[in-house]
Amino acid sequence: MFKLSEIKELVRLVDKSTLQELEIENEGARLSIRKPATNTEIIPQIVQQTPVVSQPVIQEVPQTLQKSKVEEQSVEVNKSNLTESQDDNLHKITSPMVGTFYIAPSPGADPFVKKGDKVANDTVVCIVEAMKLMNEIEAEIKGEIVEVLVEDGHLVEFGQPLFLVKPE
Repeated sequence: MFKLSEIKELVRLVDKSTLQELEIENEGARLSIRKPATNTEIIPQIVQQTPVVSQPVIQEVPQTLQKSKVEEQSVEVNKSNLTESQDDNLHKITSPMVGTFYIAPSPGADPFVKKGDKVANDTVVCIVEAMKLMNEIEAEIKGEIVEVLVEDGHLVEFGQPLFLVKPE
């Protein structure tokens, strides 16, 4: 299985290189990292997890999923909000992985944080679910939540801004 730190390092290496695509298989898990043709953002993707076998297994890698128009529109709205806020020297809390964003620990529960809440470095601000693992995301900065940029239950990309924080 791939560790998050390993995936992050591979994404950085592919981003800095002239490679357009990288596929790695490790302990039955296959990781595919591709540079999109029109965008410089790299999206890591676990393609398929297979049991470890003594003989090689040939598998076809599925095509990368296309973003829906709704997702593209929500990303554009979030980017415009981000552009307006950059002048205020706000800190962005970004997603360390691809997954599903959850603002609360369970459905119907109070959110971890909301606009106006004060956070410390170790304050859990959300959960990003990836491969059925719930990953708690911490603020990593002391300040006040100015804006939540993602709606609960939406898919987030690696490096996508999740929150804007006014540092103290």
